[in-house]
Amino acid sequence: MRRLVVFAAIVLAGVSLSAQNWPAFRGTNAAGVADGRPTAVKWNAPANENVAWKTPVPGVAVSSPIVWGNRVFVSTAVSSDPKQGIRTGLYGDVEPLNDASTHAWRLLAIDKNTGKVLWDKVAHEGVPKTKRHPKSSQASPTPVTDGRHVIVSFGSEGLYAYDMDGRPLWTQDLGVLNAGWFFDPDYEWGVGSSPIIYKNLVIVQCDIQRHSFVAAFDVDTGKQVWRTERDEIPSWSTPTIFESSGKAELVTQATKFIRGYDPMTGKELWKLSGNSEITIPTPIVGPGVVVITNGYRGVQPIFAVKPGASGDITLKDAQTKSDFIAWSMNRGGPYIPTPLIYGDQLYVLQIGGVLASYRVSTGERVYQERLGGTGGAFSASPVAADGKIYCVSEDGDVFVVKAGPTYELLAKNAIGEVVMATPAVSDGLLIFRGLHNVYAIKAP
Repeated sequence: MRRLVVFAAIVLAGVSLSAQNWPAFRGTNAAGVADGRPTAVKWNAPANENVAWKTPVPGVAVSSPIVWGNRVFVSTAVSSDPKQGIRTGLYGDVEPLNDASTHAWRLLAIDKNTGKVLWDKVAHEGVPKTKRHPKSSQASPTPVTDGRHVIVSFGSEGLYAYDMDGRPLWTQDLGVLNAGWFFDPDYEWGVGSSPIIYKNLVIVQCDIQRHSFVAAFDVDTGKQVWRTERDEIPSWSTPTIFESSGKAELVTQATKFIRGYDPMTGKELWKLSGNSEITIPTPIVGPGVVVITNGYRGVQPIFAVKPGASGDITLKDAQTKSDFIAWSMNRGGPYIPTPLIYGDQLYVLQIGGVLASYRVSTGERVYQERLGGTGGAFSASPVAADGKIYCVSEDGDVFVVKAGPTYELLAKNAIGEVVMATPAVSDGLLIFRGLHNVYAIKAP
């Protein structure tokens, strides 16, 4: 019997190790890339063409799916008011939605092969402590997993840890996180930054109206390991780990400063000013640089920062590079979608549907094209697999672009419902989280 138990454990471990994991927002370290298996070029979800499965998920959420082994995890916030939804499109309103109905904040595990819901856990119930942006939700941060824990942030409603079978492990109260329009604290828009896991730490970036901070908690116990106060106004960017030559930097972006920290201690290593307001995209790691972008009004910067910086590395008036900045530009950064590095190119998707490509090494622009002549809005970040770039509009149209120096649109496919969340890719499956359902799209 003991031998059978050991054998079963080895088999289960092998299944998990052989599967292609997508453990956080945009996958491993937010790279957004999952090569190695063929992925679909064409499908039609409303007609059930190349759909492996479709699973309803209640509530309103813009958080992305994550994958570990044969499990897909999604979070949601279910309002008791059935009229609640999301307002899509291009608009400049700042008025928040105040849904004062009772909510249930939930985390679900779905079988990756069949779409069956394996478990559905309620983390918290109550009335939301803050309002939300009409394009956002009360469950916007994406969960993260290391294969032993699943961590989900519900902002003001807390940080929660579960094991892979849905057993609750610990909870952390992060306080009331009022992230919104900095000109008027009453305009609460809700949090968007997702937790990340680095070694034994869960790290959260909480930039709010007052008393912003970045903090790390022990992944096993939830005990706070360090907390660093930040002189910042609200931001919605997820932090990134930048590793080079055996050293790691925790890179955060916000309006006043882009900053690098020691991820084990929270000590600030460097800072860089010159960003725009309302920072959303996540920093992404390329060959020898971490690329930080933003695209709100005034300035839309792209910075390629080298490892090992210290102190204030802000560029002087006419500078575009320095000892620690490989290259930079003041225009071209995206507003909401996080860019993508695939091969030797940086792909930047604007909220209005313009896709631009740059050389990662120099910042030279390769091309700029509008996706299929679309006039829609794009909030989901692009991802790449099998030589293709996938760009998802809020209307649920997925534009498949051939990766490379020449723009080529391969297909435009329908999901059939609003899509705000960035898709996941695992073992050739494209996993889309719509406003009402999760879809797995397979290659024919």
